[in-house]
Amino acid sequence: MIHPIPSGTRDVLPDEMRELRAITEALRDVFGTAGYGEVYTPALEYETVITRGELASLRPAYRVFDENGNVLVLRSDMTVPIARVVATRYPTSEPPLRFCYFAHSYRGVRPQRGHPREFLQAGVELIGAGAPRGTAEAVTVLCRALDAVGLARYRIGLGDASLYPALLDSLGVVAADRARLLDELARGDFVGLERGLRDLAIDDESIRLLLAVPQMRGGADVLHGPAGPVADAVAGLRAVHQLLEAAVAERVIFDLGLSRAPGYYTGAVFEVYDPAVGMPLGGGGRYDNLLGEFGRSLPAVGFALEVDRLHLALAAEERL
Repeated sequence: MIHPIPSGTRDVLPDEMRELRAITEALRDVFGTAGYGEVYTPALEYETVITRGELASLRPAYRVFDENGNVLVLRSDMTVPIARVVATRYPTSEPPLRFCYFAHSYRGVRPQRGHPREFLQAGVELIGAGAPRGTAEAVTVLCRALDAVGLARYRIGLGDASLYPALLDSLGVVAADRARLLDELARGDFVGLERGLRDLAIDDESIRLLLAVPQMRGGADVLHGPAGPVADAVAGLRAVHQLLEAAVAERVIFDLGLSRAPGYYTGAVFEVYDPAVGMPLGGGGRYDNLLGEFGRSLPAVGFALEVDRLHLALAAEERL
């Protein structure tokens, strides 16, 4: 008999589980050595906490009611729960605070798309360390973690989430149009982005700039953009680059079009790529305003790696 499980979920059997455990143990050693203490938070949170303010993470996909009628949700990432932990359990602790985690998160998926509903994330959150030093630390820990699990061909895409919104603001693009354009950018749909830009009342030179900047990527030579918001953003990225040791810097690709979906990112953002697989293995960035939504305003940066995707990338590299 076949007893189905929900789409986007899967069973993990002993051989694969041993390999996944080896990955998480290698990551745990790196995080611990770097001074990050492991935490665990409930899979279920109150919806009013997870969706607090406009800076909330990805909207929860799964809701249930408790015995008192309160709405509970399955977490969609670990950043917001850790922001809650910092505000409630560490209200007066001297920053910086360093946390790591290994936990499942849950997101809604479209049928037949092959995306997981439930996935294991391993990550760190560095609370109270501003840019550029805190960002450089996060990128360094990320590279050491990927080295420890045995990935050889990975690269880190590094951009700035504030760059494109600042460009749109400088041209007077209204909020409703801006949201649509940022969505096109996040999906990498440059055809849709160009179509949306040409619907706006802006001149051709501005359109050319708004199309050119997101496609600027490469080495440190990218960090010499035109004056204005572009120059401001790349100055921040240059400051991060200068703090990276050589072995880390050589893994970085600067990508001025990089954009990540959660709305709380405020500055540097990064993603992990491996040519052996066609999807990001993880990512993160700065979220300097999120902690203030929970009552303790501190700068912060973090990243999350999807353990299943790391496993796929390792297997794919071995076949090459």
